Amino acid sequence: MAIPLQIRAQAAAAQLTFWLPRPVRRLLAGPPVRLDGQELALDAQLLLRLQKITGAALVHGSVAESRALLELARHLVSGKQIEPVTTREVAIPSGSSTLEATLYTPGGLPEPSPLLVFLHGGGWVVGSRATHDNAARYLAKQAGVRVLSVEYRLAPEVTFPGAAEDAVAAFDFAYAKAADLGADPDRIAVGGDSAGGNLAAVVALETTRRGGPAPAFQLLIYPAVDFTTRRRSRDLFADDLFLTDDAIGWFEGHYVPEGTDKADPRLSPLCATDHSGLPPAYVVTAGFDPLRDEGEAYAEKLRAAGVPVAVSRQADLIHGFLNFTGVGTRFREAVSELAGALRQGLS
Repeated sequence: MAIPLQIRAQAAAAQLTFWLPRPVRRLLAGPPVRLDGQELALDAQLLLRLQKITGAALVHGSVAESRALLELARHLVSGKQIEPVTTREVAIPSGSSTLEATLYTPGGLPEPSPLLVFLHGGGWVVGSRATHDNAARYLAKQAGVRVLSVEYRLAPEVTFPGAAEDAVAAFDFAYAKAADLGADPDRIAVGGDSAGGNLAAVVALETTRRGGPAPAFQLLIYPAVDFTTRRRSRDLFADDLFLTDDAIGWFEGHYVPEGTDKADPRLSPLCATDHSGLPPAYVVTAGFDPLRDEGEAYAEKLRAAGVPVAVSRQADLIHGFLNFTGVGTRFREAVSELAGALRQGLS
């Protein structure tokens, strides 16, 4: 799809803004924001200011409008397409449906290689392989892995547990077809951001409890893992920090049907009764994120069950930073760190 001229102009202006001298960027962003003993990174504060000026938002109007705006807004923050990375379209069976997926292979990567089954964020309602294209490319290139980015079915057209079922089907496909994908079946990770982090955690739980095959590693990027409990960070960071409390409620209202048991581990993996034996995990949270506390609570639950887990709180960042590597430097630093964790986890 061709990028509209207005979006290209806004993207260029955003790029230039982040190269201005620091005092000028501080003037544009406003006084430092400090909450809960943390100071928001200047890059993050400046991005929020630009989003407010351009009217960009994670949720805006109807489902269709929100999806369309997110597809356009990605061009403002994701940067130039990362190369050399080749892509191949893949079809994944899931029940009576067929899921589209893209296999990303960084240049020069031999076979068989580690592979990440990647599940994009977007509250189970918005987002796509396209919105996370450069994120998948970044992880593939920086971690030295193939990435299978999956177009699982979205709500409200398909509600819970549809996305969870698709996520498990995608992992099973990757394991069964590892040779076709150029992957080592013993080095397949599952990962995702936000709602995708939820689905990745569900895949690890479901596949382990049935007796395998299961992922070798789980990469959980500011995951949503508990629909039953409202934690402190949900109130602290409820507004004006990209993911808002209202947006979380909007996503839940579309994804979770009335009468659903919110403690169902396929929805709230934190509520599972047994986390023992799960794959090693890297859990990254953002300091200024309403989901921060539940992500860290999940890491503690895994650790208490004897699962090898590393936790990284990017204390000065906001939700969504995986997709912001095209602006400033702070977001790239954080994503490079989690790419390094993925590389090590599958080495």
